[in-house]
Amino acid sequence: MQNFDLYNPTRILFGQGRVAELGQWVPADARVLILFGGESARKNGTLDEVRAALGQRSVSEFGGIEPNPSYETLMRAVEQIKRENIDFLLAVGGGSVIDGTKFIAAAVHYEGDPMEILFTYAGNVKKAMPFGSVLTLPATGSEMNNGGVVTIKSKGAKLPFRNALLFPQFSVLDPTKTYTLPQRQLANGVVDSFVHVMEQYLTYPAGGHAQDRFAEGLLQTLIEIGPKAVETQEYEARASLMWVATLALNGLIGAGVPQDWATHMIGHELTAKYNIDHARTLAVVLPAMLQVRRAAKHAKLLQYAERVWNITGGDEEARIDAAIAKTRAFFESLELPTHLSAYDIGKDAIDALVEQLKAHGMIALGERQEITPEVSRAVLEAAL
Repeated sequence: MQNFDLYNPTRILFGQGRVAELGQWVPADARVLILFGGESARKNGTLDEVRAALGQRSVSEFGGIEPNPSYETLMRAVEQIKRENIDFLLAVGGGSVIDGTKFIAAAVHYEGDPMEILFTYAGNVKKAMPFGSVLTLPATGSEMNNGGVVTIKSKGAKLPFRNALLFPQFSVLDPTKTYTLPQRQLANGVVDSFVHVMEQYLTYPAGGHAQDRFAEGLLQTLIEIGPKAVETQEYEARASLMWVATLALNGLIGAGVPQDWATHMIGHELTAKYNIDHARTLAVVLPAMLQVRRAAKHAKLLQYAERVWNITGGDEEARIDAAIAKTRAFFESLELPTHLSAYDIGKDAIDALVEQLKAHGMIALGERQEITPEVSRAVLEAAL
C-alpha cells in the first residue's frame, strides 16, 4: 500500500428531516444562492423546505443546471453571483448540480479565463466560494468529495476537475428525497456507484487489504439492495444506496491504492458526443474494459470473481469470463444496456471517439497509464 494523505472536511447530515437543520451550518448573515436543475426540487417541496430552513437570510435562485452540467450555463450563474454579491452557494440536486456548483465556486474568483479551470483540471484554483449541498439523487458521490465534471458544449468536451478547495462544507443526505425519482435515475445511480468502486478496486494487488474488503462490501451491498432501491420506496434500501454512493467516492477506498478511471474517460466522450446518460456509458464501457484488460487485471479479476460473485469453480479464465458476464447481467437487470448497438452506435463511430480522446489528452489512461488510444479503440470495438 502506497503512502497517502487523506483530507475530507465535509460534514454529513444523514437521515430523514435533516434539511430543517440547514440554518445551523450556513452563516446567519450569508447572501445565499440556491442552485438546482429542473423543476422537480420545487414541485416536490424540497426548495420550500430549504428556504424555510434558511430563515431570514437573503436568498436567490439559479435553476436549469443540466445533467452533465454545461460551462455555458454555469457561467450565467457566475454572472448572477457577481451581480447580486452572493457569498454562499447551496446546491440542491444530484451530482450534476453539485459538480456545477463546485465549478461555479472556483470560477467566481478565478483570475483569467475560467475555462482554464477545466483544461488544467482545477490545479491552478487558489480561491473558492463556500458552499454546501442537499443531495436528492444518489450516484456520483460529489456530496463528499472535491471533484466534478463539466461539459463545454462549444468544444464538445466533457472534462474532470479536482481541487482541495472544492469540498462541500456540509451535505444533507435525506433518503426520502429520492422517493419522487424515476426508476431510470435510480438505476443509473446504482451503476454509477458500482463503477466508481470498480475504478478504485479492480486494478492490481497493492497490499490495500482493508480497502479491498471495504470495496467488495460496497459492491455486494449494491448487488443486494440495488434492485430493491430501484423498484420500491423502502427507506432502508434507499438509505443504503445513498450512503454507498457517498462512500464509493469520498476517498476512503482509494486511499493508498492504484486507481484506473479509464472507463470514465471513455464514457465521457460518449456522453459529450451522443448525450448518453453518464451511468449508461459506464455500463457499456466497463464490461468491455475488463475483457480487453483481463491480462493486466488478471489477479484482481480472480479476486473479484471469488469475493464479490462467489465464483470459485472452473479454471482461471473461465472464472474471469463468468465474473465479467455477471457484471454485464447485473447492469442489464437494471435495464442499462451494455452494448453500443443499443444506442445505434456502430463501428463507423469509433474513429471519431478515439480522436476526441486524443484531443482531450486521454492518451495514457489506466492504473499503469498503459491505455493508449489504440487500446481505447479495442475497448470501444469490444463494446459494440
